[in-house]
Amino acid sequence: MKKFTIFGRPGCGYCLRAKQLCEIKSFDYRYVDIWEEGISKEDLAKTIGKPVHTVPQVFHGETHIGGFDDLEAYVSAMA
Repeated sequence: MKKFTIFGRPGCGYCLRAKQLCEIKSFDYRYVDIWEEGISKEDLAKTIGKPVHTVPQVFHGETHIGGFDDLEAYVSAMA
C-alpha cells in the first residue's frame, strides 16, 4: 500500500487526529510539520492545484485526499 503523507502544524487538533487514524489503521505514513519545513499554504496550493485554507492536507501516494474529514471518508471507503 502507498504511504500516506500528512502536512500539518503544531497545535492542530485535526492534524493530530489524522496521525492517530493512520496509527490506529497501521498505515505507513509520514508527518510533515509545515512550520518546521518552511512550507506555506501557498506552496501546498501549488502542489495540489487549488487554494489551501486549512491543515492537515493529506496525500495517499501522489493522490491528494484533502483534510481530516476527507481522510476519514477515504479510509471508510477502503474497508
